[in-house]
Formats: sequence, structure tokens, C-alpha cells
Amino acid sequence: MNRRDFNSILAGSLVATVFPRTRLSSPIQSDLRVNGDRINAHLAALSEFGKNPQGGVSRVAYSEADRAARAKVMDWMRDAKLEPTIDYAGNIIGRRAGQNNSLKPLMFGSHIDSVPSGGNYDGDVGSMSAIEVAQTLAEHGVVTRHPIEVAIWQNEEGGLFGSRAISGQLTTAELKTVSSSGKTVEQGIGFIGGDVRKLDQVKRRKGDIAGYIELHIEQGGKLAASKIDIGVVEGIVGIKRWDVTVTGFANHAGTTPMNERHDALLAASRFVEMVNRVVRSFPGGQVGTVGRIEAFPGAPNVIPGRVVCTLEVRDLSDAKIDTIFARIAMEAKSIGSQNGTQFAFAPAHVSEAAPSTPRMRAIISEAAKSLGLSTRVMPSGAGHDAQAMATLAPMGMIFVPSIGGISHAPKEFSRPADITNGANVLLKTLIAADQALP
Repeated sequence: MNRRDFNSILAGSLVATVFPRTRLSSPIQSDLRVNGDRINAHLAALSEFGKNPQGGVSRVAYSEADRAARAKVMDWMRDAKLEPTIDYAGNIIGRRAGQNNSLKPLMFGSHIDSVPSGGNYDGDVGSMSAIEVAQTLAEHGVVTRHPIEVAIWQNEEGGLFGSRAISGQLTTAELKTVSSSGKTVEQGIGFIGGDVRKLDQVKRRKGDIAGYIELHIEQGGKLAASKIDIGVVEGIVGIKRWDVTVTGFANHAGTTPMNERHDALLAASRFVEMVNRVVRSFPGGQVGTVGRIEAFPGAPNVIPGRVVCTLEVRDLSDAKIDTIFARIAMEAKSIGSQNGTQFAFAPAHVSEAAPSTPRMRAIISEAAKSLGLSTRVMPSGAGHDAQAMATLAPMGMIFVPSIGGISHAPKEFSRPADITNGANVLLKTLIAADQALP
């Protein structure tokens, strides 16, 4: 027997001693349930870190509130019999051995950083539920076949920095990005216990993780409005964003006749209306937005000679985004010809669509069904860490209702019962995936 085999047997024996192994004859039909009161108590306690007068939180990544909350989360992980560590990218990874530690780990989790003046549920629900699932398994002596890893990703709101570091998508140039805390990403990673000099060591290859599952609030209002318990996410939309420049000719507002103006703002206003019309003309759930616009020189007595604005298109199909953009660009040229202005488009951001795995969707749906919960298959219009993890492993994502569809705001709210339902679906999904995935 070599040393590796001996260590593997020894680790398995220790796990069996600490947690007597429970075999579930039909995991998805078992009566195992999370402690909903404990999840919601943890959510309430977490909301004290970065609490603001509006009732939400400003727990932006790399802030003092973020660092203090992360320390508390690691305490809760230890209570759940996980072994938490901070990786070189600053992510918190809570690990527990499985029955067969030669298998790749099952990973699940979310984030706890917020946007400025954010709410108490975005990211937090998935993070606290993941820890609760681990604690439920430990308290009932259930040891999964695969090792498990509960991930609390760092700086999700700033651009999935923690999960993209693990998936190998984070670039060196991005480390100079200034975060909402005022620190660069590089400084922030060091502040929370990481080490950017060793980022290469956190990268995982495709196949290094058996599967990834994330529970999250919907952040939209579809589930609550239709009184559906659980959203089964079919994928996370792709996002393409452009900086748009409209060039005309600045001239005196009092002496230039209306029919001789090359008004860039007039062309831009027609552009905004056109984007709305073109995006709505395609069947499906795609969205398009002009979210920022500025006219130059910006004086009340000068015809705007230049306008800069943004264009963003989101859809589950990257090819469809390209088709919509081609139509927008064509019509923009036509708009420019009406008053002698020109449109230029510069790519500013690309995030590819990330479909969930059909097998994972089926497992989530069956888990919800076994609990008597209604489901709806739906896309995610917002980005999530699951988007990065989908490049490494089979990915599944679970939504719970957001009351009123409010998110990224202090009035963000999900009912305690809905949160408990989602955590139970996460528990059932994890157990079933543990049996189903190789």
C-alpha cells in the first residue's frame, strides 16, 4: 500500500468517526430538512455588518464591514463542521471530506458583498443557505460521496472577481480596477487575506469540480407575481455593451436655422427610441438599454456637437445579441443621414451567455417536486458567479421569489418561508447530484 492509499483510507476512517455515515435509500424522497429559523437568524445577523439608515446595507467588497462579515461567516462554517480557508484570490472556501475523496468536489455557495445602499438578500440568501445545508448534513450524520466545498465568492458585485479568478478569466489588468471601497482589486484582495502574487495557484481546470449549484433571489418579480415557489434557471444571459459616440456639429443656438443643424443630441434621442423599438421587435426575452447619455459642450445656447451614450443588449443567445446589434447599427446609420450626424460603436464589455446543464435543471425540478413546490423554468437577466463556474463544471441555479421584483435596494425582500423552501431544494439537489454526478 502506497502513502496516498494509506492517507485516503485514514481520512475516510476519520470522517466515519466524526460523522457516522448515513445512507439514504432515496435521497430526494427523504424527510431531511434544513433549519429555516437558523438561516433567517443568520441573515438577520449578517445584515448588521454595513447596516445603513435606510434599512439595507452598504457592505461593498473590501470594506471594513465586508472583512468583519467574512470573519463571522467563517465562524458559522466551523459550526457547520466545514474547514474554511481563504484562497489566494480572497474567496472563502469551506471544505468537508466525502466518502470517496478521489472524486472531484461538489461546490455550492454565493456571495455576501453588496452594492452601495443595497439590500439584505442578494447573495446573502444563497450563502447562508449553503452553510445551512452543510450544517444539516453534519447534524444528521450524512456524508456525501463527493467532498463538498461551500464557496463565499469575493467581490461578486464588482464583476465576479473571485469566481473568475478560480475559472481563470481574471486578467492582470483588471487588478488595477478601482472598487466601490476605493481600493483597487489588487489592494482589496490583500486586505481580505488573499495574495495576488499567487493567483495562478487558485485556477481550476474544466473537470476539477464535479458540479456547481447556486441559490439566489430572483431579483425580478416573475415568481412572486405568478405565485411560483421556485425558479429553475435555464441559463444566465450574455451581456454585450458598447460606448456609442454621435458626432454632429456644434453651432450657435440662436443663429443656426432648424433645417441647417447637425444636432447630435437630436440624433441620439432618435437612437434611444429606435433601440427600444428594435429590441422589442424580436420574439423572446431579450432586453436592450441606453443607460447613460451626455451631450457636449453642454451649454444651453450651443447646439450639441457630440453625444456619448451606452448601449447594452442581453439575451441567452450570444448570436441573437449580435443579430440585434447589427439591426441597431444599420438603423443608427439611417438616423445619422437625416441630419448629417455619424454614429460610432466601440465594444466596452462582453460577458458570454452561460446555459445551465439540462441534467442539473432536471435534478432541481425533481427536488422541488418532491417537496411539493411549484416551479418555473426561467432565465437569469442578472450576472452571477454561476456564470463563471459554468465554464468548469455542470451548473445549476435555483431562484426564490423577490417580493415586488425589488433588488439592489434597501427594500429588497424575500419571505422567510420562501428562503427556507429554496434552501430545502438546495439540500435535495445537492444530495441527488452527489449520487448522479460521476
